[in-house]
Amino acid sequence: MKLYMTPGSCSTGIHILLEELDRPFEAYIVNLPAGDQYQPGYLAINPKSTIPVLVRDDGSALTEFQSIAWWLARTHPKARLLPEDADGEARVIEAMDYVVGTIHGQGFARIFTTAGFTPNEADHEAVKARGCEIVAKGFALMDDVLAGKEYAAGQFSIADMALFYVEFWADKLKMELPPNCLAHYRRMLARPVVQRVLREEGYR
Repeated sequence: MKLYMTPGSCSTGIHILLEELDRPFEAYIVNLPAGDQYQPGYLAINPKSTIPVLVRDDGSALTEFQSIAWWLARTHPKARLLPEDADGEARVIEAMDYVVGTIHGQGFARIFTTAGFTPNEADHEAVKARGCEIVAKGFALMDDVLAGKEYAAGQFSIADMALFYVEFWADKLKMELPPNCLAHYRRMLARPVVQRVLREEGYR
């Protein structure tokens, strides 16, 4: 398989998942600041111009973090990265979708890609501030989800890959994580696979 990724991005969560599954793949770096995602070759694979993309063995491409993570978990049931019962699986998807769609898509997106939310440069600081508010509220909600649990859905699952990458961003931006999220982040950092992936992506 082929993973189209950018080091330190949301694709890091999929990178970790592939390593957790010990699934061989080829990594292709997409340089977002250079505009690689808009090049014709990449658009032919993913016209959305987003990452990550997983090109599977049959040549078909999957986009969107949640769909890639879910497919990998469902096709590797022995790894137990999804609960076996419907309610447990729904809770994993619920947590993952909130992290990706809200904390990332509405919060961090305003911080990292501010110009995409307003053409007026004078509004940039206000947009970033709103992004920080969304991120803080999001982590507060996830802190409640983690109360009394080591992982987002109780057992280690694909939801934790998503939560980890936004916690990683918060750490790099020196944002304070609430206690349960901080404990989760440190728990993830202690996993040998996570350490290896971060080294491979150029982080210590």
